[in-house]
This record gives sequence, structure tokens and C-alpha cells, in this order.
Amino acid sequence: MNILLVDDHSIVREGFSSLLSSVLENTSVSSAKSAHQATQLLRKETFDLIILDINLASSSGLTLAEYIIQRWTSAKILMFSMFDDISIIDRAIKLGAMGYVSKQSEPEVLINAVTAVLKGRRYLEHTTAIELATFNLSRSSRHLKDLTQRELDIFMGVARGQSRKDVADSLSISEKTVSNVITQLKRKLDLQTNAEFVHLAIKQGYLKIPMEQ
Repeated sequence: MNILLVDDHSIVREGFSSLLSSVLENTSVSSAKSAHQATQLLRKETFDLIILDINLASSSGLTLAEYIIQRWTSAKILMFSMFDDISIIDRAIKLGAMGYVSKQSEPEVLINAVTAVLKGRRYLEHTTAIELATFNLSRSSRHLKDLTQRELDIFMGVARGQSRKDVADSLSISEKTVSNVITQLKRKLDLQTNAEFVHLAIKQGYLKIPMEQ
């Protein structure tokens, strides 16, 4: 069984590698200190599990996870970090990571997580799972009816695929104003892409899906 551990701190790599090798039978643990080093190893070897730090020094662990999942579709990734930011954990799971463990957890938690993910099961500690469910529930309660009329007009312009210039012209305002409001909407509604504007508009009945003829 081959495991790849990606972390930019040597003490973490050495400590966790030693722990995994001593507890899990017939296990070989390779380590990488950067995204570049990790991808080089992945091109040469096949790994049953990749344990990936979210906060790498030279790049985001989330960016690396997304690349790995796109390039090696069967890869099993377990994320870990010192910082329990629930929005980042949510992002990691939605990218395709199979679990998350805090570096502050007891050693047996990491072993349990590794064992679960190797068997194809998702793993989150109980408290993290509850926080994640609460986080997603709060996101699902976003209501467009709470927007001001101008915010709603600009939101719908984006959802309909209009350019910022077209939205500005239709409302007789400047493009800069439109850009500022879009930034506010993304923060207020927790949106990142124009596609998410469309999905939210359809979900809440403000936009209909065109029917095929």
C-alpha cells in the first residue's frame, strides 16, 4: 500500500510518515514538500492515498487537489490542516476530497481517517460533520427577496448572461457601479461564478430553464 504525504513542514512529514508506517502493515509512505514535488511523484508512481495539507507554502492545497482529481480521476485524497475553516473544508469536499482531519487531532483519528478513505469511505470527525452540515444549511437559506431592487436587477442581469456594460446601460448606471454591486452580491450570497448566479436564480424561481423544442 502506497501513501503520499504532501506537507511543507519537514517535522510533520517525518512524524506522520513514521506514525503511518508503524501502525499500518505493509505500508510505504512517500513524502513531498511542495505541489511541484508531489506531481512529479504522481507521474512516476501509483498511490493508494494522498494526504494533502491545505496550506502549502508555495501554492494552495485546494488547487493541487483539484489538479490531482482532474488528472488522476481515481485518486483518493485526505485533506488535513492546522486551521479548521469550515468554508475551506466545504470547498475541499466539493472538489472531491474524501475526508478532512485537523492536525490538532489525536494520532488515532488520522489512522481511522486513513483506514476509512482507503476502503472508499468518506471521513469527517463528528464535530466537523455537524459544522459542515450547519454551514451548508445556512448557505441554502440565501433568499433573493432580501436583496434591494437594484441588487436584484443587477443579479438578474448577470443570471441572464448580460455583460456588465449591458446591465449598466439598461439601468442607466455606470459599469463601475455594476461591478461594485456584483462584488457585494458575491459576498452577500456566497457566490463565486456567473454559473452560480444562474443556478440560484433557477432554484428560487426567478429564472426558468428553457425547454427544448
